[in-house]
Amino acid sequence: MNKILLIIQREYLSRVKKKSFLVMTFLVPALIIGMYGLIAFLTVKGGDKKAQVKVIDESGIFAGNFKNNSSVNYITTKESLDAAKKEATESGEGFVLYIPANIESDGKIELFSTKKAGLSAVSNMEKQINDLLRNKQLKDAGIDPATLKEIDPDVNIDSIELSEEGEKDSSAGAAYAIGFAAAILIYISLFIYGAQVMRGVIEEKTSRIVEVVISSVKPFQLMMGKIIGVGLVGLTQFILWIVLSTTLTGAAGKLLLKDKIDQVKTEVSVNEAGKTIEQVNAEGPAAKILNAIQTLNLPYILGCFLVFFLGGYLIYSALFAAIGAAVDNETETQQFMFPITMPLLFTYIMSFSFIVNNPDSTLSFWLSIIPFTSPIAMMVRLPFGVPAWEVALSMVLLIAGFLFTTWLAARIYRVGILMYGKKVSFKELAKWLTYKE
Repeated sequence: MNKILLIIQREYLSRVKKKSFLVMTFLVPALIIGMYGLIAFLTVKGGDKKAQVKVIDESGIFAGNFKNNSSVNYITTKESLDAAKKEATESGEGFVLYIPANIESDGKIELFSTKKAGLSAVSNMEKQINDLLRNKQLKDAGIDPATLKEIDPDVNIDSIELSEEGEKDSSAGAAYAIGFAAAILIYISLFIYGAQVMRGVIEEKTSRIVEVVISSVKPFQLMMGKIIGVGLVGLTQFILWIVLSTTLTGAAGKLLLKDKIDQVKTEVSVNEAGKTIEQVNAEGPAAKILNAIQTLNLPYILGCFLVFFLGGYLIYSALFAAIGAAVDNETETQQFMFPITMPLLFTYIMSFSFIVNNPDSTLSFWLSIIPFTSPIAMMVRLPFGVPAWEVALSMVLLIAGFLFTTWLAARIYRVGILMYGKKVSFKELAKWLTYKE
């Protein structure tokens, strides 16, 4: 046991003290928050160049009724279609939107250009055309579009979760977001830290350092020390990321909202609808997001996240360590990695196409129970509400899966770690499992 602790200490400290670890730990949260902030800013601002669209309207319905926006500038023209197409071809810029006279019966409109229009520009054209055409057809049918527009029911469904303690709020959107984030974090981390274990084994094997180490410790002790040491590095990094991300997000939110809060404080305390500022703020987007998050049991979800992250990491790291011991370089690892990581990849894809929409289905249940798929599947299901017995069963099977996988990997590791210059196949690995101590 003391030897395993020494190996864990060595693996942990050697990685935590690296400059790359410190830089990535403190820089990643800032980069992620900055990236999302930049994406939001650029999305709101839009592009710096508008699409210039010449509108040739033979129907007389749309001419002069198009509204410009951040992505499209409409220019109504009476020139012929051939002249407009020729001008667009010669300049290499601009678009020609041709609306035939029989648009109501045919429904076909053509957009001519020397290059393809952006999706937002085409979407805006289609929306405006459909809205204008719908308004005309409503008027022809004797229906006032303005009156119809005023009849706009705004129904929101408040999700109430029933429990033994009584009724409490719930939010499907918040559950989806938390499940989505947890699945991505676990999926990426299993590959990153599992690959670190594999590379560490390959490096020690190719440099022949392992021959010296094996003279003092058993292969199983070396493998376990390396797996747990790297796992603790990942856990440390996760905890620091959570703390730093929460701190930076809170600070950024206060900084961005400071001017708005000061402005609101100087305004009258009652708006036109007779609501106080506190009431208006309580109904704002930020308050809705906060209320949605508060409907989830975050400490419980975070605790389960750490358990499933560690369980999944230990299972896959043991397999990665076995792969590292079986090969002489990273190029040879590909043939073994795909079959091992396929359950993980399958569950990751199914998480966003099936599990989030069917969290209580039979397939979702079994994916969250099987040890090779449960770290991702269970974390996606958990925010939607999973019975305690299912979570407990999944954790027990995850631990059992780790013990079995570690035993399996150790039998491969003890043979492969001292074998050089031989191409290993799955058939050869199967033989290694039967070798006696």
